[in-house]
Amino acid sequence: MSAQAERKTENLPQWKQEEVDELSELLGEYESVGIVGLTGIPSKQLQDMRRDLHGTAELRVSRNTLQIRALEEAGYEDLVSHVEGHVGLIATNDNPFALYKELEASKTPAPINEGEVAPNDIVIPEGDTGVDPGPFVGELQGVGANARIEDGSIQVMEDSTVLEAGEEVSVDLANVLNELGIEPKEVGLDLRAVVAEGVLFDPEDLDIDVEAYRSDVETAAARARNLAINAEFPTESTVPTLVAKATGEAKSLGLQAAIEDEELMPDLVTKADAQLRALATQIDDEEALPEELQDVDAPAQPAADEGDEEEESADDQTEDEADAADEDDDDDDEDGASGLGEMFG
Repeated sequence: MSAQAERKTENLPQWKQEEVDELSELLGEYESVGIVGLTGIPSKQLQDMRRDLHGTAELRVSRNTLQIRALEEAGYEDLVSHVEGHVGLIATNDNPFALYKELEASKTPAPINEGEVAPNDIVIPEGDTGVDPGPFVGELQGVGANARIEDGSIQVMEDSTVLEAGEEVSVDLANVLNELGIEPKEVGLDLRAVVAEGVLFDPEDLDIDVEAYRSDVETAAARARNLAINAEFPTESTVPTLVAKATGEAKSLGLQAAIEDEELMPDLVTKADAQLRALATQIDDEEALPEELQDVDAPAQPAADEGDEEEESADDQTEDEADAADEDDDDDDEDGASGLGEMFG
């Protein structure tokens, strides 16, 4: 506690000191502490809000001077400047983003009164007002709405902005809005600032689209993983894929080089059978295919190599691809194949 706050506390009456101590102790029990505005909230509704927060957060209301001293004693000096007007202290173990989201969701529409400042632009929407023809059409026009009598009722011909955010509500406008049942403001706990783990958050910092933020993080993570795989950068996440990709590429190379490896032999036999049958179909002779193979179904083609998603499966291999593969086999350098045979065992 600062020396100045200590001097102020020394001069407090006993009951005020007890109130400060109680508030300070309360703030020390929670991970996040904030200031909420209470202006315009009726007493009964405030009690309902406090009850709804039970189990999630604790709301305490006291004199501003006592709240300031409690904040200073608890080490929340950054919040002192936000104690202005009708405010209360809120404490929770939730993170600030969850607290802000909960308080915003709990707000309810409410009528606005004469002399209040519009929190946002007030718009009278286009459509039938449901009011019979009479003086009310003049009242609408008087506050700036494009209104006239049509089809036996008073109609607003287009969306009409009758007051901009920050401007004061007049008597006439308050009456018109009340007649139309328009509730242009929201009543609820208005989070002004919150401190968590020594960091001060303003409402602007907390007003985020959680789903969009989560989607952005997931997209960034997927792109980072893809980049790491393409760059062959080994991490706990990429190693299984890199190993699978390398295994697939090694197998593909072994098949193309016709290396007589025990693990490759089934695929080599299948490949040779496919090439033989493709060649037989190009010869105008029913006996072109050896007799012992004529009544034998072609073996299933090997699946696409693991780790190579863009490689076509052998089932989709065309006759031209089979011929090309055959030519590649004929052109393989014997010394190169021998060297690869030693490499793969």
